[in-house]
Amino acid sequence: MILGDMTSFTNFLFVPANRPERFEKAVSSGADLICIDLEDSVPGDQKDSARDSVIAALAGLEREKVAVRINGLKTEAGLADLLALASSDHSPSLVFIPMVENPSEVEIVQTILGEQVDGLVPLIETVKGLRAGDAIAASEGVTAMMFGGGDFSAELGTKLEWEPMLAARGAFIMCCATARVLAVDVPYIDMGNEAGLAEECARAKAIGFYAKAAIHPKQLPAIKAAMQPTEAEIAEAQSAVDAYDAAGGKAIAHEGKMLEAPVMERYRRMLAAAK
Repeated sequence: MILGDMTSFTNFLFVPANRPERFEKAVSSGADLICIDLEDSVPGDQKDSARDSVIAALAGLEREKVAVRINGLKTEAGLADLLALASSDHSPSLVFIPMVENPSEVEIVQTILGEQVDGLVPLIETVKGLRAGDAIAASEGVTAMMFGGGDFSAELGTKLEWEPMLAARGAFIMCCATARVLAVDVPYIDMGNEAGLAEECARAKAIGFYAKAAIHPKQLPAIKAAMQPTEAEIAEAQSAVDAYDAAGGKAIAHEGKMLEAPVMERYRRMLAAAK
C-alpha cells in the first residue's frame, strides 16, 4: 500500500493494551484508526497479560480500524508480541513497530507476518533511526511512518515542542516523501491546551504530515478539523482537476495559478483524502 491508499486516515488514537475494557469505546470514539499499545503504556510486569488480552480482543474488533503497536524487536516482549500475532487467527490491519533504527527490523516483521496484515508503520524515535529513515521508509510492507518525538526529544535533551523538533520533523518528512508513504506526527501531550493542539496540527499539515496521533478522544475533533481538507480546499482541487483534464493534461493557467503535473498530484491527493 503506497501513499494515496491511506490518505483518508488523518488521526490515530492510542489505547493501552492493558485496558481491554477501553478497546470497544476507542473504536466507537470517531477515530479513523485505533492503535492498541503494547509498548510504552504497559508496565513490564503486565506485558504478558496485555498481549493475551489483545489477541483475544482482535476476534471481536473491526479489523480495518485496528492497529497494534508491538514492543521493540530488540526486547523479549517485542519478539513475543510478533510471534503471538503470527500464530493468531485474527490480525490487526496495521502493526506499529517502535524504535526502528535499521530496515532489517522491518524486514523481520514483514517476513514473520507476511500477508496477515495490510501494512507496517515504523516509528522513528532516535537520531540513528532518522539517519536510516530513507531505507526504513522504502522497506517492503511499509505503508506509513510515524515520528516519535518523545524519545527523540529526550535523546536530544530538548523539550517536546515544535521549534526544537522542527529540523527532525523536516528530515522525517523527506524520508516519507521519497518512499511515498504516509507521514504520521507525534501526539500532542498537553491535553488541556486546545489552542496549542490546533496550532501544532496546522503546522504539521503545512509541512507535509497527513495524520497525527492522539492520546485522548477529546483531541480527535481538533486533529480532524486541521488535518482533513477543508471544503474550500476540496472545491479548489476539484476545479483545478476539472480544468486540467479538460485541457488534455497540458500545463495551463487557471484562476491565476499555473497548473502542471506536480501541482496536480497534490490536488489529486487532496481529493483522495476527501473521499
